[in-house]
Amino acid sequence: MAMSSSPVLQVRPLGFPWATVDPFLFCAYHDDAYPRADAQMRPDAPLEGREIGADFSRKDGWSMYHGEAVPGFPGHPHRGFETVTIVRRGLIDHADSLGAAARFGRGDVQWLTAGRGIQHSEMFPLLNQDQDNPLELFQIWLNLPARNKMVEPHFTMFWADRIPRLTAT
Repeated sequence: MAMSSSPVLQVRPLGFPWATVDPFLFCAYHDDAYPRADAQMRPDAPLEGREIGADFSRKDGWSMYHGEAVPGFPGHPHRGFETVTIVRRGLIDHADSLGAAARFGRGDVQWLTAGRGIQHSEMFPLLNQDQDNPLELFQIWLNLPARNKMVEPHFTMFWADRIPRLTAT
């Protein structure tokens, strides 16, 4: 069998969440076709039929998740692992108990080490009032080894224009 020069080792269908093995605790792919926004960055669409605060319905191609007005994940704690979030389309507003805040998207990557504990939010602001607001992101949760579970929490952004690109020939 000939060796492939592709950096891609395997292709699998995407879903929410992916089946994982250690050190991966959780892997998720979000592909939400959010509608146009209102002036408060909320969906300009009816929310009837959704379980607000726990909407994973994908009704009309999108979910509110734990958001009540703006979709996303309001303040919640993490401890003992790291998350890596890659946004292909749309935006995420991050804020945390370290005082870090960032609006990122379009190829940006966020690396969050929860370590001994952090509280953060990840909200999906809908900015476009004249067109749809698609959001596509991948998030991986990595289990920290026992010796690192209580490290200081840390937040790092890798901006898309500074991330090296690999091109397969």
